[in-house]
Formats: sequence, C-alpha cells, structure tokens
Amino acid sequence: MDEGLLARLAATEDAFEETLTQLADQEILSDQGRYRELTTPPAELKPVVEAYRQYLTATEELEEATELRSGESDAEMIEFLNETIASRSAELEAIEKDLRVLLVPKDPDDDKDVIVEVRSAAGGDEAALWAGDLYRMYERFTERSGWRLEPINIAPNEGGGVKEVTFAVNGKGAYSRFKFEAGPHRVQRVPKTESQGRVHTSVGTVAVLPEAEDVEVDVHDNDLIVETMRSQGPGGQSVNTTDSAVRITHKPTGIVVSCQDEKSQLQNKLKAMRVLRARLYQIQLEEQMGERASVRRSQVGSGERSEKIRTYNFKENRVTDHRIGLTVHSLPVVLDGDLAEIHDALIADDITRKLAEEV
Repeated sequence: MDEGLLARLAATEDAFEETLTQLADQEILSDQGRYRELTTPPAELKPVVEAYRQYLTATEELEEATELRSGESDAEMIEFLNETIASRSAELEAIEKDLRVLLVPKDPDDDKDVIVEVRSAAGGDEAALWAGDLYRMYERFTERSGWRLEPINIAPNEGGGVKEVTFAVNGKGAYSRFKFEAGPHRVQRVPKTESQGRVHTSVGTVAVLPEAEDVEVDVHDNDLIVETMRSQGPGGQSVNTTDSAVRITHKPTGIVVSCQDEKSQLQNKLKAMRVLRARLYQIQLEEQMGERASVRRSQVGSGERSEKIRTYNFKENRVTDHRIGLTVHSLPVVLDGDLAEIHDALIADDITRKLAEEV
C-alpha cells in the first residue's frame, strides 16, 4: 500500500478516536443536537478503522514471519513460515482492496428520502399503461426494501394507465438505490389492444430527486402562486366536490407542481411544497457543482423511443440495463420489485469508476 493511502488511513483513525473522546464529554452528552451531529461520523468511519487495524496486524505478522524465515534452517519451520507469508500477503491484498472501496467518497444525499416522478412518454395509451407498471414496480421495490411509499400526485388517463405519477419514498438509503432508476425506461411488448400480435415499443421516464430539508432550501411565500381546483379523475371527471387540489408555481424558476392525492387542501399543499423543495434543491446542487444542464432533464431525456437506460422485453423475458450492458432473464421478478441484482451491479460499476478516477 502506498504511503499516501497509509497516511490518509492513519488520519482517519485519529479522527475516529477524537470523536469518540468528544462523545464521552458530559457537556456534549447534555447537548442532544451536538451529540446527534457527532454520532454520524463514527458510524461511517468504523468499518474503515476496523479494516485499517486488520491491515496493520496482518502487516506486522507478515514482517515477523519474513524476518524469522531469513534466519531459519529447519525445513518444516521454513515451510510453515512460507505458508504464513503467503496467507498474510493474500490477506493484505484483500484488505487493501476493501479499504479502497470503503474510502470512495459517499454521495451526501444517499441517506435522504426521495421524490420520484414517473411519466408516460412515447407510445400513447400503451406508454401510459407502462408508466403505471413502473409505478407498481416501485411500490413493490419500496415494500421489499422496508421503506414507505407516499403518493403525492397521480394523473390517470382514460386507457387505464397514468399520464404521470409523483410519489415520495421515506427510508434510510432510499436515494442510494432509487438514483439508479433515473432515466428513460423502454418496454417492448404486444399491447392488449393490438389485434395483429405486433410488438410495440413505448417509453416511460423516471426522475429521482433527493428530498430537501427546510434548512437546505429557502422558499419565500411572495415567490409562489398557489392555485386551488377540483381534483380530477380519468377524462377530467371531478372526484370530489371541494377545491382540494393544489397547483404551485415558483415564479423565479417557472417550476410548476401539483398535488391532488389528499382530500385536504392543506395536505395537498404540503406535499406539493415537498416536491418543489426537492426540485429547487436539485437546481441548487447543480449550481454548486458548476453544471449548466438540468440533471432532472438529463434524467428523463426527451422521451423518444430510441432513448433508454433500460429495456424490458416481454417476448424474450429480458431486462437489459444499457449503462453497464447487464441482461437478466427474469422480467416478472424485476417487475415485482426485485431490483437487487441490477442495483448491485450498478453500484459495483459506480465504485469501480470512482476508484479509477482516483488513480
């Protein structure tokens, strides 16, 4: 292991120990806010420190065995020491690999809740049906993950699908997985309305935004236009007799968000504000990173059939993630919300790329 990495690990261990010392201070213990703030770093650093200490122990044992072998004449003892040296060398190689992965900078938004927007794109009524299927897939994925899904706005179409659906997912690590769902999702299948048995291609787009805390985004009331209206069902049918649906326009950016999922106007306004804050937070992050293009726009693309991050082919029972060239032949399993295999491969690829950037 190079000296730079060893120095970085030693500094990490020092920071870990210093934080543990602070947590034992009575003054810190009496300040719950400060205490909570200090407990996060040790939890994140503990795996790194433990692996580093294992590395130091294995290094010490390797050096000791190497030194003993240099002055040993007994054949059996030399064989034993050779085995020890080989074992510790392999152990050090594995630990170093693990440490490099553990030191990959974590996305600061990974533990946040998320706002997800699914929209039908190219493909007409079939695209709306596909958007509904994607929403159900995410419902099952959320359930499997032990998180909670909260509908915010659902706009159905007359064909039984959805034009768009916005929902929140609450749970630790939700963004760390859902962020890999952002982009155009292409489906290839025979629609129920297709009498000739021809395969059609449709697209649903998915945008994933980390949910912002109130302290992260400052929204002024005089920057908002808040409108109320009757909630609408398929075909424009009114689903209640009160003006409970809410549409909020943020004048400085032109962002418009709507919510009609709740019967209460106040609840709909609160949900719409969560979506607005998430979109403004994304813009804020882009500005901090010096990016010009909207991440959200890059996520959803133009919605054309040729654009896709993933293809779901019903005839071949195939799901292909085009970002990493991964294909799995378990379409029903994936649509039932089991995205673990795909996400694990995407996470591994993400780590590999980040490690390559650090070299």
